[in-house]
This record gives sequence, structure tokens and C-alpha cells, in this order.
Amino acid sequence: MRELSPRSGGPRPGPLHSAGHRRLTRLVPVGLAVIALGGCVTYRQADLPDRPRPDPSSEDLNLAAAGLERSTPGPVDIDLSRPLSPDQLGLIAVIANPELRAHRARLGVADAQVFEAGLLPDPQFSFSLDRPVSAPGLVDAIAGGLGIDTSSFYMRPLRQRSARAVRDQVRLDVAWLEWQAAGQARLVAARIGGLETVRGLAFEASRAADDALGRTLRAVARGDLSANDLEARRIAAADAGDRARSAERDLQAARFALNAALGLSPDAVVALSDPPLSHLPPPDPVNLVERAYRQRLDLAALSAGYNAQDANLRLALLQQYPRLNLALNATRDTGAVRTNGVAIGFDLPLWNRNRGAIAVQDATREQLRAEYEARLFSTRSEITTLIAAYRIGLRQRDALEAQVAPLRQTVEAFERASARGDIARVTAETARQALTDKEIALAVLDQALSEQWVALELASGALIGEAK
Repeated sequence: MRELSPRSGGPRPGPLHSAGHRRLTRLVPVGLAVIALGGCVTYRQADLPDRPRPDPSSEDLNLAAAGLERSTPGPVDIDLSRPLSPDQLGLIAVIANPELRAHRARLGVADAQVFEAGLLPDPQFSFSLDRPVSAPGLVDAIAGGLGIDTSSFYMRPLRQRSARAVRDQVRLDVAWLEWQAAGQARLVAARIGGLETVRGLAFEASRAADDALGRTLRAVARGDLSANDLEARRIAAADAGDRARSAERDLQAARFALNAALGLSPDAVVALSDPPLSHLPPPDPVNLVERAYRQRLDLAALSAGYNAQDANLRLALLQQYPRLNLALNATRDTGAVRTNGVAIGFDLPLWNRNRGAIAVQDATREQLRAEYEARLFSTRSEITTLIAAYRIGLRQRDALEAQVAPLRQTVEAFERASARGDIARVTAETARQALTDKEIALAVLDQALSEQWVALELASGALIGEAK
């Protein structure tokens, strides 16, 4: 027979029932803890490297290039042992530049933020157990609650919109940096091509000046020339040597800059194919500026950032209204009285009303709008300035080239006359030095025009021949 409870006359729980109930109450928190810990992410240690990565091989570069999204589809053949074209240099810079690798790591952060914005908050569970110790005949008091912040449901779309816009901004920023890195590699390659020509002409002029100085020294020793002629030769030889050494230093610095842009070690040797000289007619500045507004990735990135900030402002406006917290409660007191209930909590918008956050988000959106407008202005100014400088360089080159052609004929005539003994050798040497000076100036103009053309493509956001 079942024993009756002395208080209620009902069945009194036996020893086995009480023990099972106590075990159940102990297992509930344990089970919840196991469920919660089962979905946790574990920690993995990632150590920092102690030295830079080794230079990539041709196979590594080709494999990486095959996975890139490029405007010119087709197989890529990068062979570091052969001369590289400007396009290949740009592709290597995009793949191997360590700064770009660091910026691309931001994409993982942006994707994680989008993932975070789409998650719903975990409900809050509370459980308490009170055991009476001063009065007999009472039962354990149990209380449990399950609550959630309902504002997260209607704020979730705006948070997702903001996170997606930030992700788009990061992707566009990285793509713009890749475009800049590729263009910088092409620009340095054009500079190297011009500096190699200048260095060759400068060393040729230096050797000619040294030969003339040697002959003058011998002539002065014989008494055929005066000391004044010797001093002039010494000054000319010193100037020519300084110019040759300066050209060599500039060329070495440019090669180091190219290796850094490509993500290669400073002692790596990169062979370059002869880049085409940029003597193309300048594009129309108005048309190119309008195309730049449509195709520059940094402008698209700023637009995405503005959209993200607009979503943040709308989210701040939504947060000025009361946020509803809903909870379901169930309790049992020591007298075995069971109750179920609902708890509702919300903010009272009396003083704060999220006005501070709204003001900050609104001012930030206006700041981004001003930055976008400033970028439009700087884009127009940069392109217009580059086209004007390119036009001046073309006119100067045409004028200088018109002087070089007849001067080259004159030098050849003087050298033939000097060989026959019709004129003094110093006259032919002076004419040759004047021709070398103009050839160096012409090579410098060719280098400047090539660099300005690449800079113009960088400012417009696409290759000018491919701009739509």
C-alpha cells in the first residue's frame, strides 16, 4: 500500500521517488552544460613566422594565377628565367606582394562579420534550486526561466545589410590595392627601361670624356696644349662620370623597388622585356574622367562604405524605441506550489533615447559623403593634370627629336672630316658630346612619357585601351 502524505492526504513520495527526483535535478544543469559546450569552437595556436617567405617559383606563380579572376582570360605562362612583360610583372605583384596578402586577410574578417550579423542571439536560461534546512515536511524549491531579447529579430536585417556592405567595401578596397600594386610594378619596369638607356649613354659619354682627358694630358705634357685646355677636359670628364654613376645608382634603386613590388628578395634577378614606348595620343580628359567615375574601384569601395554607414544610421534610429525582453518562468516553492508566468521588460525612452549614437552615426555618414565628393574632385584633378603633363612631354620630345636627327648627321660628318685631318679632333668630340647630351635628354623624356602613361591608367582605374 502507498503511504499518505501527512499534510495533503495524498500519496507521499517514497525513497526511490525522492532519490530519482534528486538525481534528475542534478542532471539537468549537467545536460545543459554538455549541450552548450558541444557547440563551442576549440582554440588552435598559430605561431608567428620568424622570417619572410621564400621567393615563389614559376610553378607557384602559374598555379596562383590560374585561380585569380582576371580581365583577360586564358592560360598564364610566367617563367622567371625569361624576360617578363609589364602585364606579367603586374600579375606577379598581385600574387606575391606581401602587403597585398596582408590586406587580403581582411576579407576573412569581413566574411566572419557577415556570418556574425546573421546569427540570432542565444536564449538566456536560468535555473535555481533551494533546499529547506529549518523546517520538516517541505520540498525543494525549483525555479527556471527562459528569456530572449526580441529586438535582435527586427534589427537583424539592418545588421546584415551593414555587414554585407562592409564586406563589399573591403573586397573593393583590396581589388583597388591590387590594381595599384600591378600598376606600380609596370611603372617601375618602365622606369628601369629608361634608366638602362640613360646609363648606357652616360657611360659612353664618360668613356669618351676620359679618353679626351687622357689625350689632353699627353698633349699638355708634350707642350702642344695649354693648362686651360686641360682644366676644361677635367671638368667635362668629372661631370660625365658623376652623371654615369648617378644613373647607375638610380637604376639599382629602381631594381630594388621592382623586387619589393613583386614580393621578391632584394637579390633576385628579374629580366624585363623591352616595354613599348608610350607615344600614343593623349585621351580626351573629359571622357576619361567620366569613365574613371564609373570604373575606379576606390570610388565603388567608398560607395559601399557609405551604404554600410547608412544602414548603421537606420539601426541607431531603430534602437531609440523600447527593446522588448520576453521571458517564460516556471517555479515550485517549498510548499510544492507550482506556478508558470511570463516576464516582459523594456527600456523607457525618457532621457537617452539613443540620441548620442544617432548623432554620431549621422555625422559619420555625412563625413563619408564628403570624402566621396573629395575623391571625385581629386580624380578629376589628377587625370587632367596627368594628361596636360603628357601633352607637354610629347611636344618636348617632338622638338628634341627634330634636333637630334640633323645633329647626328653633323656629328658623323665631323668625325669623317676629323679622320681625314680636315678639322681638329676636339671639334668632332665636342659635337659628339652635344649629341650624347641630347640623346640622354630624349631617353629621359621617353621614360617620363612611359611612366606618365602608366600613371594615367592607374588614375583612370583601367587600361586606357580597354576602358569602356
